Amino acid sequence: MSYVYLKFGRYDADSNDLAIDTIPLNVTSVGVSVQKTIPAFPIPFSGVVTGESLTAALDLGMATKTIDLQGFISETTLRKTRTPSSGGTETNTALTYTAHEIAQMIASGVDSTGLQDNQSMNELVILYPSKVSNSYTARAETLVPFNFASRGSAGFGDNLGVVLKKSTYPDAQTDAGISGFIRSFSFNFEAESIDISFSMQFEVASIGP
Repeated sequence: MSYVYLKFGRYDADSNDLAIDTIPLNVTSVGVSVQKTIPAFPIPFSGVVTGESLTAALDLGMATKTIDLQGFISETTLRKTRTPSSGGTETNTALTYTAHEIAQMIASGVDSTGLQDNQSMNELVILYPSKVSNSYTARAETLVPFNFASRGSAGFGDNLGVVLKKSTYPDAQTDAGISGFIRSFSFNFEAESIDISFSMQFEVASIGP
């Protein structure tokens, strides 16, 4: 898959340009995990009365969502909006980085915090094909970013019972991806190798500050 991108905190959502302030990744495997957290309590003596033990569970709407990526990093041309020095002019000149430089760049970003917009990466975009829109109408196959939203507006469609929607099912390639942070990133510098294999775990979250 070549439709996977990491967005820097500096990324301008109004630009709708995935070529600026992003790092494209060559991903061979995407693993999505949703682990629901529900407090459960066995009911004492329930088996004595009913002949069958019972467990009470309280669904508080909690879940941990992670995405595991496997793939490789290649030499790539990136455009990063930066001011190179004090008093300099902000530019986004296209520069070609080696695979080793990009791996180091991602590692540096993981080691930073959300306060460093030029380093940190807080959004993951995974484009996949879709033929049904947010309003349940058929459309020509288009690429949209993966997220955990359901189709329909608040209180309607799959969102019946939802009072306040957090996100919307995407209808365009330029819609927002998944917000969160990189939980882990590992790679290997190998002899006689141009591309660099990597593995990454991204956790969905609302980041502060």
